[in-house]
Amino acid sequence: MNAPVNLNKLLPTVDQRHLDHLEEEAIFILREVAAAFERPALLFSGGKDSCVVLRLAEKAFKQRVAGNEFKGKLPFPLVHVDTGHNFPEVIAFRDQRAAEMGERLIVAHMDESIRRGTVRLAHPLESRNGHQTVTLLEAIEEHRFDVLIGGARRDEEKARAKERIFSHRDSFGQWQPKEQRPELWNLFNTRIRPGEHFRAFPISNWTELDVWLYLARENIPLPSLYYAHERSIIRRKGLLVPLTEVTPLEPGEQVESATVRFRTVGDMTCTCPVESDAANASDIVAETLTVTVSERGATRMDDRTSDASMERRKKEGYF
Repeated sequence: MNAPVNLNKLLPTVDQRHLDHLEEEAIFILREVAAAFERPALLFSGGKDSCVVLRLAEKAFKQRVAGNEFKGKLPFPLVHVDTGHNFPEVIAFRDQRAAEMGERLIVAHMDESIRRGTVRLAHPLESRNGHQTVTLLEAIEEHRFDVLIGGARRDEEKARAKERIFSHRDSFGQWQPKEQRPELWNLFNTRIRPGEHFRAFPISNWTELDVWLYLARENIPLPSLYYAHERSIIRRKGLLVPLTEVTPLEPGEQVESATVRFRTVGDMTCTCPVESDAANASDIVAETLTVTVSERGATRMDDRTSDASMERRKKEGYF
């Protein structure tokens, strides 16, 4: 009665019609952003969520020529906060995609914030993930952005689930969860005072499974790190820590070689892979159908410090 089901047989029967609704909603939100704000920008890190938002933006504002080819320009630039500790494969992919699309890419470098003294590290190998807030807010002030489009989803983390689709930030770039604006019947209050801005999340109602179903359906390119590859790892505190120059071996630890993939990509000092043989998006869809831990819970060291770590950072101005 409860015989195991072969996922390869189950996958073709997964109903994907809901993706059309999610896509339509996201495109509507992107067009609302372009209509309501003067200086929008799209956060593009090269990660899977930002790649999905980028494809949705192409569908919203460009003309599809054939297959994955689109004609036209986006009405906003792409923005990335480079911590200096990002995976090289992801940075190379980011630059390649921006060049292929002919879009303007603005990179805010944390190393410049460190040189200015606005970011101070306790030690050279400290995780820079939380410090991105300062560099991001500096970029917002420099370019006078009044809204940033991001790829956050509500299933990522508890604090994400509290966020509105249009998230108001005060003149200090801070998020106040108790002062969020109602969003009834897709009516959005986008009024801001001088110095304030918004974060807009078109795929807020998507799940990790939805993202991978869409990536598979649309054949959207991703960095190779998302698929199975051999990597030297260290088993540390229940996670697989990639061996890099900023995550070196500690006393008493051993280096292993494992077949892994990344569920999310970010700062190398806090992003961990999972063991997997998934070689393409369809394989990952099958894996995602069985997972019981969110991608952040399974792969992010910095989010394990406390249940409120993400909410605290968001209040300070984080993505």
